Amino acid sequence: MIEFHLDSRSGVAPYLQLIHQVRHALRLDLLRQGDQLPTVKDVAAGLAINPNTVLKAYRELEYQGLVAARPGRGTFVTGTLSGSSLAAYAPLRRDLRRWLDRARGAGLEEESIEALFLSTFRSASEEDIA
Repeated sequence: MIEFHLDSRSGVAPYLQLIHQVRHALRLDLLRQGDQLPTVKDVAAGLAINPNTVLKAYRELEYQGLVAARPGRGTFVTGTLSGSSLAAYAPLRRDLRRWLDRARGAGLEEESIEALFLSTFRSASEEDIA
């Protein structure tokens, strides 16, 4: 079962963070069709957020065709994300882990590593568009 977390420094709305985490778990095969998501009550209590925030995320995931609410039973994964699973890209993951080790070895902390990766990713994406 997925365990949600929130990053209050990210600037991303909590409901979007929950959606992103479910989508990432689907891509990594951590969640599969038939798996149950934590209850709204449990997520809200565990993260100290309003249950409506969790409901909003779950409704959006349902709209995207990824989950379905079953009254009295919970919310279950019903869809998958198209394309290959990221789990199939083990060599790329190993390369990325080596890069992360080098970044840490260079003295970068997690926030700086994330900023460096995202800025590089975005600039590469912009170059592909241009």
